[in-house]
Amino acid sequence: MEHTALDATHNRPEGDRQINSPVLSIDISSYVEQIKNETAWQEGDKNAITVFKSDKMRIVLVALHKKAEIQTARPENVLSIQVLKGKIGVIADVKQTDADKGQIIALHDKVPYKIKALKKSLILLTVVE
Repeated sequence: MEHTALDATHNRPEGDRQINSPVLSIDISSYVEQIKNETAWQEGDKNAITVFKSDKMRIVLVALHKKAEIQTARPENVLSIQVLKGKIGVIADVKQTDADKGQIIALHDKVPYKIKALKKSLILLTVVE
């Protein structure tokens, strides 16, 4: 397996960060601190950072202000949404399922969805290709 680093971007000019290796330790607390100190969080309704990415799976930490939404245009992947803090509603298959801290919502592929923050929330999205 090749080690993968994510290059610096406009939003994160501080440099590379490791997002894929045979064993990768992910410090969620430090990523939470980072995304909450960025302009996207302070001036917008959400912010996110990819903490792991391989050919088959992606893990994204997302911070959402109350009423922020994430909507999929192409729901081709299996997805899990773990609530680390707050409360969200997931609208899928014409119904809303709410989840609080410590709960997970899982969706099969090809299921269109919308995630709504019912409170200020922190979620971990795991997307399986």
